[in-house]
Amino acid sequence: MTFKTILSSAAVAAFATGAFADDTTTVTAFYDLLSNPGSKDHVAAFVDATSENWVSVGDYSGNSKTRDAFIGQVGGFGQLIPDLNWAVQDIHQDGDFVTVRSRATGTPVASFFGVDGQGRSFDIMTIDIHQLEDGKIARSWHVEDWAGALQQLSGK
Repeated sequence: MTFKTILSSAAVAAFATGAFADDTTTVTAFYDLLSNPGSKDHVAAFVDATSENWVSVGDYSGNSKTRDAFIGQVGGFGQLIPDLNWAVQDIHQDGDFVTVRSRATGTPVASFFGVDGQGRSFDIMTIDIHQLEDGKIARSWHVEDWAGALQQLSGK
């Protein structure tokens, strides 16, 4: 038996026994929190799905958010946008990376990034890449179309 045959057999066995993880359920806890930021159950599920050192990376400034800072920010969004909904549109896993295209909608009840939406709503696309380590989300890179949200809220 050659090394290649052994390796192929091991890969088939791992696939058949589920050793290749499907981490999409773990990643879904991230979006459940975004849609239910005031829920202690969703916060607990998010904490359970992320590593203790999880970071949120939203730009190239070098600044990233810790898990606790992110939970605080999301809680603030929940108060400002009580009907916030973050719906997963597509989800794809490749190894330890899960990519998600989602749709964020909501109606702010006060000024949002300096724009008084006067009861208007927004509907934007978001893209996230989550890296998993040992079955938990270790870091998340994300891009949201907040400029589009502000344009919708300003009525332009």
